[in-house]
Amino acid sequence: MADLEAALHTRWAETLLRARAGAAHPDPAPYAANLLARWAEPQRKYHTTAHLIAVLDHVDVLAEHAADADLVRLAAWFHDAVYAPDRSENEERSARLAERALPEADLGPEGTAEVARLVRLTLTHDPAPDDANGQVLCDADLAILAADPEAYAAYTAAVREEYAFVPAEAFRSGRADILAQLLALPRLFHTPHGRAHWEEPARRNIATELELLRA
Repeated sequence: MADLEAALHTRWAETLLRARAGAAHPDPAPYAANLLARWAEPQRKYHTTAHLIAVLDHVDVLAEHAADADLVRLAAWFHDAVYAPDRSENEERSARLAERALPEADLGPEGTAEVARLVRLTLTHDPAPDDANGQVLCDADLAILAADPEAYAAYTAAVREEYAFVPAEAFRSGRADILAQLLALPRLFHTPHGRAHWEEPARRNIATELELLRA
């Protein structure tokens, strides 16, 4: 665990230093520590540090498609930094956290605004056709949908655990509605890589889960 946390501190520091053009101050470490503490909160079952790592890894895969991959990486750090399963304004609160923290960390106003915009975009996962950064973040966040069946099953189990306060029938109905809406979209992924490698397995996973929910 210590090695994992150290590696994440390094990833954060390297990203922030590149995004603020190498400025040495303030120290990136306290910001990483604050964010990692948020991602480790006990109410999280899916939106955990493991999800943060997965999104960062997928951003790395998609980095060539971004206009500024480091700003997308910073948005990944913040996109679920505020998370309560029973609240509907998590994305907005996470964006506001970024708007407070990043200027303190010496990121410029344009970079801060872009990170906050990207965080808010994860509410809809509907980037514009010319929004390269938004497409990368949204695809990275939804890449779990294209996981192998075992990993996808673990994801759905973690989501259910996160929403344990919702009665079973209400959860099944609500989850089924969300999945049906996803399947009705013309496409789930927006980057060339996402469309080529993730679209088909994601639709297969979603259709299978939907069938099980309706059985």
